Amino acid sequence: MEAAIAKFQYRGYSVEELEKMPLEKFIELVPSRQRRSLKRGFTEEQRKLLEKIRKAKKMIAEGKKPPIIKTHVRDLVIIPEMLGVTVHVYNGKEFVPVELTPEKLGHYLGEFSLTTKKVEHGEPGLKATRSSMFVALK
Repeated sequence: MEAAIAKFQYRGYSVEELEKMPLEKFIELVPSRQRRSLKRGFTEEQRKLLEKIRKAKKMIAEGKKPPIIKTHVRDLVIIPEMLGVTVHVYNGKEFVPVELTPEKLGHYLGEFSLTTKKVEHGEPGLKATRSSMFVALK
């Protein structure tokens, strides 16, 4: 007997139900910080980004290749109407492509474009500070 593949659900709702759901009802499902952000409304930059995403989704539905969407807006909560699009989010140095999937619903765009990276210290003398340049000989 084959194991059934679990369909993604966000707080008990399928992706199709979420896309049909009005934004006010979706706002009630997200955590409090995101709920507060969404209830305050969208800024001008966020509105412009949403319009670009809507145009891109329309182009995808028509079978055309959408243009690359680049943005500095990191504080926008991912809502159901944004799913299926790739947005390039600025991390302070470069634009990191972020594919908007159902698992990312309710998170901020900036969470997927990290601004810092792991510090990797080298051996003494290589990529290190001036003080560790001199290694004692054995």
